[in-house]
Amino acid sequence: MKLKLDLHDIHSKGAEIDRALRAIIDEAVAKKAPLVEIIPGKGSGALKKHVLRFLDQKEIKALYHRVEKDSDNFGRVFVHFRWK
Repeated sequence: MKLKLDLHDIHSKGAEIDRALRAIIDEAVAKKAPLVEIIPGKGSGALKKHVLRFLDQKEIKALYHRVEKDSDNFGRVFVHFRWK
């Protein structure tokens, strides 16, 4: 199971972006999903930086295993979870 969050529609709404990111991380934890795909898009890179800063917060970082920036598609970030 892979969860997906496309941020194209809310790219300029900071608080809404954080809410959407928190919701998808919480959903992944609840469903024990192994992977979340976040699509900030290519653009200027500001939204991707925002996503990476969000994921780097201590309380969020404790929830997932690792973050992978897609080497083939700059506008995509994968968040990997490890469940026991």
